[in-house]
Amino acid sequence: MNAVGIDVSKGKSTVAVLRPFGEIVVSPFDVSHNPKELSELVTLLKTLDGHTKVVMEYTGNYYLPIALFLRNNGLFVSVVNPILVKDYGTKSLSVRKCKTDKKDSLKLAAFALDRWSDLPEFNSQSQSRLLLKSYSRQYNQYIKLKVMLKNNLISLLDQTFPAANTLFSTPTRKADGHEKWVDFVLKHPHSECISKKSFSSFSKSYLSWCRKYGYNFSESKARSIYDFACNRSPSLPFNESSSLLISNAVSQLNRINETIASLAKEMNALAATLPEYDVVMSFFGVGSVLGSQLIAEIGDVSRFSNKKALVGFAGLDAPPFQSGSFNSQSRKISKRGSSDLRKTLFQVMSVILQNAPADNSVFQFMDKKRAEGKHFYVYMTAAANKFLRIYYARVTELLNSLNPVA
Repeated sequence: MNAVGIDVSKGKSTVAVLRPFGEIVVSPFDVSHNPKELSELVTLLKTLDGHTKVVMEYTGNYYLPIALFLRNNGLFVSVVNPILVKDYGTKSLSVRKCKTDKKDSLKLAAFALDRWSDLPEFNSQSQSRLLLKSYSRQYNQYIKLKVMLKNNLISLLDQTFPAANTLFSTPTRKADGHEKWVDFVLKHPHSECISKKSFSSFSKSYLSWCRKYGYNFSESKARSIYDFACNRSPSLPFNESSSLLISNAVSQLNRINETIASLAKEMNALAATLPEYDVVMSFFGVGSVLGSQLIAEIGDVSRFSNKKALVGFAGLDAPPFQSGSFNSQSRKISKRGSSDLRKTLFQVMSVILQNAPADNSVFQFMDKKRAEGKHFYVYMTAAANKFLRIYYARVTELLNSLNPVA
C-alpha cells in the first residue's frame, strides 16, 4: 500500500509517498499545476507496486486542478477536512512548532495510512457538488452586496422621496429579482414627480407604468401613493442631478437583483440533479434556495459515518469538558465546522420559528426548549442540531435504497 500525501498551495503542490512503518518511498518534492508535471506525477504513482491512495486537504479551490487531474487518470483521490489532519499526530515530544510543506505532505501520507480503509473517495458527483457549492457561496456574496446597495438607495431616497421603500409590500419577482418599489422610484425618483401632477394625471401614468412592467394596478393604491407623495418633505431639490443619483443607485441594485435571481435558478437546477433533492425539498422551512444551499454545504451525506459526524461538521456539537473531579454542565458548541452551513441552518430555523407548524417535530422540540426558558440562541441551536439528525437519517435512507448492500 502506497499512501501519497499532497500538500496543496496555489500553483504548486508538495508530494510525498509513505508505506507502513514509516517507510519513505518517495521523499517530498514539488509539482507545478501544469499538464506536463501532473502527467509525470501520474506516471510515477502508477509505477509504484501495490495499491495507491492519494490524500489532500480542502484548500479553497487550489486543490481542484490536481484532484481532478489525478482522478481522471485513474488514481484513487481523497480530499479531507483540514481540521482532521490538523488534529492528527499532534502529540509530539518536541515543544518546537515546525511547519513546512515537506513535513505537511509526510503528515498527510501518514494520515492516509492510518485511515486507509475509511478514506472517502473524490467521486463522480464531486464536481457537481463543488459547482453547486460555488454557486451557493456566490449567492451569499451577492446578497451582501444587495443589502449594501439597498441601504444606499434608501439613504438617498430619504433626501428625495422619504420612505418610498415602504410604498409596496409586493414580494420580489422570481423571474428577474426586481422589487416593485425599486422600479417605481426609477420612474419617480423624487416625491415632486408625483405631487406636482394632478391625481388624474398621476393615476393614468401609474396605470401605464404598471402595465409596462407587469405590476398590478388599483385606483385605491394610486390614490394612497399620491397622498403619500404630497405629504413628503424632501431635502434635495427635484432636478436632473438628484434624479441621476437615484437612477444610478437603482440600476446597480437591479443588476445585482437580476444576478441573484439567475444564481438562484441555476443553483436549484444543479441541486435537482442530485439524488437527495426531493427529500431535502420536502422538509418544512426549506425552499428552492435554502434547500439548494443545504445540499451544497452538507455535500454527500455518505461521507459521514453517522449523524454525530454531520453535527460535528456543522460545528453544532458541544464537546465534553472534564478534568479530574470537575465535569462542566454548561458547554458551548464547538463552531469548528462550516460557518456557512450553520448560517443556512439558522435561516431554516428562523422560517420554522416564524411559521410555527404545530405538527413539525423540529418546531415542537424548539418550542419545548423555549418553554423551558432557554435563551434564543440555545433553542435555535438545539433545533438545528435535531434538524441535521433528521436530515442525515432521511437522506441516508434514500441513498441506501438507491444503492442496496448485496
